[in-house]
Amino acid sequence: MSGTGTLATPATSAARRITGVGLATASGLAVAVQSRINGELGVRLADGIAAAVVSFGVGLLVLLVLVPATPGGRRGLAALRGALTDGTLRPWHCLGGACGALLVAAQGLTIGTLGVAVFTVAVVAGQSGSSLAVDRAGVGPGGRQPVTGQRLAGAALTVVAVLLAVGDRLGDPGTLVLALLPLLAGVAIAWQQAVNGRVRMAAGSALTATLVNFSVGTVALLVAFAVDVALRGWPAGGAPAEPWLYLGGPIGIVFIAIAAAIVRFTGVLLLGLSTIAGQIVGAVLLDLLLPTAASRPGPVTLLGAALTLVAVGVAALAPPPRPGR
Repeated sequence: MSGTGTLATPATSAARRITGVGLATASGLAVAVQSRINGELGVRLADGIAAAVVSFGVGLLVLLVLVPATPGGRRGLAALRGALTDGTLRPWHCLGGACGALLVAAQGLTIGTLGVAVFTVAVVAGQSGSSLAVDRAGVGPGGRQPVTGQRLAGAALTVVAVLLAVGDRLGDPGTLVLALLPLLAGVAIAWQQAVNGRVRMAAGSALTATLVNFSVGTVALLVAFAVDVALRGWPAGGAPAEPWLYLGGPIGIVFIAIAAAIVRFTGVLLLGLSTIAGQIVGAVLLDLLLPTAASRPGPVTLLGAALTLVAVGVAALAPPPRPGR
């Protein structure tokens, strides 16, 4: 049964799933751009955590104006409060923003050295396996979803694809060690997408779920920034004048809102793989068209990006798994 009490037809479910794949892929392209912006901001400020605070803070300010100003946002806040009061939604479901904070901090701390493509690969490696586990555990709003052969094949093929994409850099121990942070962020993203989906279902508003995500993430980053300043002092870099360096937060709003809205149709795994496809393609395009000292995609990287799209197709064309009871 759907939320309105009507039984969704297979054609409707397939159409929603395909639409979700398209939206997730497009949002993945945006995340690749966000990664480049936040990475550059981290270099300019000489502090990746400061860059993450700026990115999340700008996004939070936009949402604090936008959500109360819209009828849907106001209804969402009231519904969210009611869901938390009656226990429909648990407080820990609202902590997805901490995972987003980890991802944005990793962007600012590592992309200047790793490049967008390598960063994305590390995130993918963590996200693929974690998405399967989160779906299997039923953390997302779609309930438990079994690990079918085709879904497992899609996730495994994604990992192979991203390993191909950075095969020429696997011999650099420094790169591998630095890649552990985005790898951990990738593991956390799957859980974030699942719980944000639950918040969206309870609130009936993707914008409200996004506001919760940014509020929690900003608090987590401010705590991390306070520790960073206590240990290392104030960031050495000054605030850059270019407006585009402050667009990471607004881009994040679009990504989080789309993910929260469509995860109930796609499941966490397919959402993650589709986003990954967009990120890989976007990352390779950025490293080709706007290269940095750390970016050097070659033919094998391009092959890995293409194989990622194939992997998403394998998982997307699988029959939708029946939610467990």
